[in-house]
Amino acid sequence: MFEMQTLGPGAVRQRRAAAHKLAITALLAASALAGTTARADTLNQALAKAYETNPTLNAARANQMATDENYAIQRAAGLPTAQINSTFNENVLIPGGQFVVIPRTLQTQVQVQVPIYQGGLVKFNMKAADARIAAGAETLRATEASVFSQVVAAYNDVLRDSQIVEFNRANVKTLETNLRGTQDRFEVGDLTRTDVAQSEARLAQAQADLRNAEANLIASKERYIQQVGEPPADLSPPPPLPGLPASVDEAVEIAIKENPDIAAATKNSEAAGLDLKAARASRLPTLSAFGNLNRNDNFGGARANIPINIPSTQESGVIGGQMTLPLYQGGRPAAQIRQAQARKTAAMENQIATERQVIQQVRAAFASYKASLDVIRSAEAAIAANSLSLEGVRAENGVGNRTIIEVLNAEQELINAKVILATARRNAYVAGFTLLAAIGSAEARDLNLEGVKLYDSKDNYRRVKGDFLDWSGRDTPMIRSTRTVTTPAQSASEVVGPQ
Repeated sequence: MFEMQTLGPGAVRQRRAAAHKLAITALLAASALAGTTARADTLNQALAKAYETNPTLNAARANQMATDENYAIQRAAGLPTAQINSTFNENVLIPGGQFVVIPRTLQTQVQVQVPIYQGGLVKFNMKAADARIAAGAETLRATEASVFSQVVAAYNDVLRDSQIVEFNRANVKTLETNLRGTQDRFEVGDLTRTDVAQSEARLAQAQADLRNAEANLIASKERYIQQVGEPPADLSPPPPLPGLPASVDEAVEIAIKENPDIAAATKNSEAAGLDLKAARASRLPTLSAFGNLNRNDNFGGARANIPINIPSTQESGVIGGQMTLPLYQGGRPAAQIRQAQARKTAAMENQIATERQVIQQVRAAFASYKASLDVIRSAEAAIAANSLSLEGVRAENGVGNRTIIEVLNAEQELINAKVILATARRNAYVAGFTLLAAIGSAEARDLNLEGVKLYDSKDNYRRVKGDFLDWSGRDTPMIRSTRTVTTPAQSASEVVGPQ
């Protein structure tokens, strides 16, 4: 189930180019039921539920929408503006000796300002906003993969801990039977008090182990609820992982090209470079055109002490252009340029830091996956050997050739091997999925999630780019995620999944 498929050099890149979705799609789709159910019981359904209702993912989408608006905000600085200013005056105290008395006036002015040239400031700010929007889209991809990785981990944690609880419960029952048998043999003088004490001690330890295992299962169920939004039902085994890169070097090569965190850091570095160009534009001249239309209205109430005609309204208009040539701004432009240069340097360093982190993640996940596969094979061999050993020790104990403590030890070794196997299977799956996330192949677009419509962050961006109105808006803010306060506190009375 967990064996790695060997791919030739460059085969993974060809797979992504020719059939990017097919590998994971087929495997995850195979695990889904024919129809959706109210509660997730396959990994595909759990991922689909999280995709729609996980608050971390929904918040990331909303934040990306907010980032999209930066483009329109920067664009507005290069578009014409128009406004109306109206002022009403009521002259309550008029000095004497005035030739013309105007008791009240209404002054209205219409102003239109048209930017023509701003030294490239608007252009570079718009390009920087574009780059940051692209970086945000990549960050959203990374958030998707991160949430899915947490769902996969929680799903497999529940399966693992359910198995461990069952192992420990079976062990407690076995040790209870052993203790009763030991006590009976002690009564007839076949065993000593030491044998009874050993059986009692081992039973007490097994009961403590069971309580710890049950607590771990409850914690895993609660983590599942946190990620998926509902309690785990009868979980099915997760589907096999698709073919992973054949070598760690190939995995790193793919991650450098496809990892969303690296792509986001690259775009942020590009945006920082555009910020530097925008800062330099503040030292250049600007040119704009304007037009003003004025109207004064005295409502026909003006009075004159001399025989002149005073019109009730007066109108005037003017158009023109304005050029501004900065000569000295107190050193502010130079400081802004130096600041932008430092931030560009920081962005480039962050790009390298992100690359380092991704390389570490890829190599660690690859090593963990390979090691877990080896542990699985060793644990399976250990279970087979311990099962045979336990059977032989019990038989030999029945004829007096083995002691009670040897039987107890053989039973504990078998339990330990089963726990190691369950843990290794969980670790292998989680490490494999983590590797898929690191190489950019564990997002919703790759997984063919059942019954969901894929979210496209570009839809909102397209609406933003085509919206030039001051009074447009979006839907009233609302919560799309599900709360978990009404879900019952989990218990270990019922284990989840196949045993």
